[in-house]
Amino acid sequence: MKRVEGTADVKLIECVSPAKNKWRVRWDIQEHEDGSADYMEAEFLNGRPSDEVVKALIMDWYNQKVDETILKGFSYEGVQVWLSRENQFNYKAAYDLAVQTNGATLPVVFKFGTDETPVYRKFSALNELTDFYTKVMLHIQKTLADGWKKKDTFSLNKYQVE
Repeated sequence: MKRVEGTADVKLIECVSPAKNKWRVRWDIQEHEDGSADYMEAEFLNGRPSDEVVKALIMDWYNQKVDETILKGFSYEGVQVWLSRENQFNYKAAYDLAVQTNGATLPVVFKFGTDETPVYRKFSALNELTDFYTKVMLHIQKTLADGWKKKDTFSLNKYQVE
């Protein structure tokens, strides 16, 4: 699968080579002001993919985009924060412990940014850590909700061949 350029009125599924029984499935069409568009496309060389295959392909792609956005799409105070599962756990554990001890476990230091340009952020007050952790959780919740919305609006009816 790859992102390709074309027109906004592209067919979502079509046989592009009847002699070879080659099909293409398209989704995530992004229209541009000039009338062009780009979209994701997957090619199937052994005939028309089943509805189950089309749905699984697109749902898996949406799930990957959600995971990628959670992982790489958050910044705090202008610095990218890597939200791996391990980091999410560490942030939650530090926050929970700070709340339970009314801040006695502070300060805590987290490494943000990248390995090439790390930024070490020290949280000395509970309200600072609360602000950070709340924003992390809002980012995750919004990203999940956006992904659910996209997946909920998916319709196999649009992938029927007439």
